[in-house]
Amino acid sequence: MKKVHVSTTINGTLKEFLCDTRETLLDALRDHMLLTGTKEGCGTGDCGSCSVIFDGDVICSCLTLAAEAEGRNIETIEGMAEGGELHVLQKKFLEHAALQCGICTPGILMASKALLKKNNNPSEEEARFWLAGNLCRCTGYDKIINAVLDAAREIREESDGV
Repeated sequence: MKKVHVSTTINGTLKEFLCDTRETLLDALRDHMLLTGTKEGCGTGDCGSCSVIFDGDVICSCLTLAAEAEGRNIETIEGMAEGGELHVLQKKFLEHAALQCGICTPGILMASKALLKKNNNPSEEEARFWLAGNLCRCTGYDKIINAVLDAAREIREESDGV
């Protein structure tokens, strides 16, 4: 098996690792970086549990080769909270009981973060469309959407100085 050296930025920190050329980013994050928050739900890119932010775009890390991370900027669930303070989305997911078993939660949070970065005032329809690639078998989606919209509202209020 051929190994390649990868140098990438993960959650704002430069990281390096060796990986097999066939290894997925999901496996590299979990096995080499010990970032186990990113979950494998299906392994085929259908559920969104392994979603990370890759150069600003939401991707399924189970469908991305680890070698593709070379020189890229990756955000995972471990980088969402800052200085021990939960991100507003994480707080709102707790407040709205928008999580249960936790398999889908990291991917949904990462996709939601990317949405609110691009549009901090999404309609319910836009939020549902944006998160359509993330499957949840436990909660249903109303609590998740309500949490995302409430987080968006708080983000807007903070940026307006209200």
